[in-house]
Order: sequence, then C-alpha cells, then structure tokens
Amino acid sequence: MKQIEAIIRPEKLEPLKDVFLKAKINGMNIRQVLGCGNQLGWIAHNRGTEVMMNMIPKIEIKIVVADNKVEDTVKLIMKTVRTGEIGDGKIFIKSVDDCIRIRTGKRGDAAL
Repeated sequence: MKQIEAIIRPEKLEPLKDVFLKAKINGMNIRQVLGCGNQLGWIAHNRGTEVMMNMIPKIEIKIVVADNKVEDTVKLIMKTVRTGEIGDGKIFIKSVDDCIRIRTGKRGDAAL
C-alpha cells in the first residue's frame, strides 16, 4: 500500500473529487494549507505599501491505495490538476506498512 499526498490549487479540488468518484477512488482526506514553493507568492499593495504575500492557499489531499493502483492514481491526479503554470503543486508517495479498518478488524488492502 502507498499513501499519495497531493498539494494542489484550491480551484482544482472539485474537478479532482469528480474524477476520483468516477474512478471509484475513495477514502481521501482533505486539508486547507498555506505554503510557499517555487511560486514564491505575489506582491500585494495595501494603502500604498507593497506587501509580499508568500504563503499561498493550497489544498492537501491524502489517499491510500493498493500498490497496483498507484501509477494510475498519480496519472489521474496530474491530468486533472495540471495547468502548466508555476504553482500546480506536488505529489508525494509514501509506503504504508498496514491499514486496519476499525469497524471490522480487516487489515491490509482489504481494509481500504
């Protein structure tokens, strides 16, 4: 099993949720986060003063999938959220040792 963590633009959340639903990918967690990557923010003007706004709102999505679904899931995320501009986000893939469904006690892929 792998955990896929994607940090994406906020406006791409709904399209990504829609394609996940169609692909029958479920069990995701979503958080609103602030971050600064290569985009480095933007300059805002407040009462004639320039202010560097370098913490940009993003959405962090975490899902756990079986090993054989990782590449398809990553491709789906990239196809859905990519704009081709700086600030599209990042995807991180981590190994997951085990998963336990609390209600049934099932473990591993069966618990997903």
